[in-house]
Amino acid sequence: MWFAGNAILPELITDFGLQPEDIGNITSSVQAGFIAGTLIFAFAAIADRFSPSKVFFTCSIFGALFNASIYFLPHEFLSVVTSRFLTGVMLAGIYPVGMKIAADWYKDSLGKAIGYLVGALVLGTAFPSLIKAWGSGLDWSMVLTLTSILAASGGFLVFLLIKDGPHRRAMPRFNPLAIIKLFKSSGFRASSFGYFGHMWELYTFWAFTPLLLHRYCSLHDTQINIPLWTFFIIGSGFAGCSVGGLISRIKGSGFVAWANLLGSGICILLFPLFIFLPLPIFLVYMVAWGWLVVGDSPQFSALVAGTAPSDQIGSGLTIMNCIGFTLSIISIYLMNHLIGFLEIQVAVLMMVIGPIVGLWAIYPLKRSI
Repeated sequence: MWFAGNAILPELITDFGLQPEDIGNITSSVQAGFIAGTLIFAFAAIADRFSPSKVFFTCSIFGALFNASIYFLPHEFLSVVTSRFLTGVMLAGIYPVGMKIAADWYKDSLGKAIGYLVGALVLGTAFPSLIKAWGSGLDWSMVLTLTSILAASGGFLVFLLIKDGPHRRAMPRFNPLAIIKLFKSSGFRASSFGYFGHMWELYTFWAFTPLLLHRYCSLHDTQINIPLWTFFIIGSGFAGCSVGGLISRIKGSGFVAWANLLGSGICILLFPLFIFLPLPIFLVYMVAWGWLVVGDSPQFSALVAGTAPSDQIGSGLTIMNCIGFTLSIISIYLMNHLIGFLEIQVAVLMMVIGPIVGLWAIYPLKRSI
């Protein structure tokens, strides 16, 4: 559901009278909803008071309804943003709660399990583009309907097949007063700032991937199936997360996070060059970027959980997510603004700020397990 609005943006522009630059507003409204939902769920300790599988199921159903509600609401910009915001709120009961379910079932191999989980998130994020690519003649409402059906089906599967795990225990509640104490820890500070750098780049890259592909096509006067290649590029992150999870068991989470940040930073710097290269080379490069840009995400969660005081892990993860997703909104808006007066192959260089800051921050943790 996360990028369902982006997948149908051309149709929304036509039917709702939106502007091309509204891609930033639509993506950011989901991010803002996720931030608000994360805080609500943390303060109310929802996943501790109720069965996580039931919370996951409930949020999947309501998220599916909010995702499809664009069709029933007045066809105007406010309706789209409201629908996407409420979908983001429900995603806060799916993604983080999914990580808790994994923690309830896996103990020694949690890093690998979260790697697969985040990889599944990546495939889900890319999936609306695949639906759009396969059904090029589908009405935009059908794309929303299919993504909502799939989301609700996922909730049903969790509810029916996944019971509360054997390691389930109450996670520490979010304590906003713990922020100062948490950031006094050098390990937590390093892993958090590394994650912030990662988030500066990640959702901006995902949101603008179709525009990057469109720019290549216009420069070379060629045509490709942009929704399909958007799926391949974003979806390659599934392999990045999964392989990274396996490597982390040998080299450590710090090494995997550092290596992925370095690789994605190099990809940013190379974009102004690769956009002028032959199509096969450009597409391989974009898929590699999609692999690297998210392969560090589960490892940052593992690093934060491992460096926060044991009684403040819940607060640490909540703070990390809230600040990280807030930065992603700023980055998306900045990119949206820059492409108004700069060529996109120049504007994209602003994303390198994230990997630079992240690499500097987590270098001390490069050898951490």
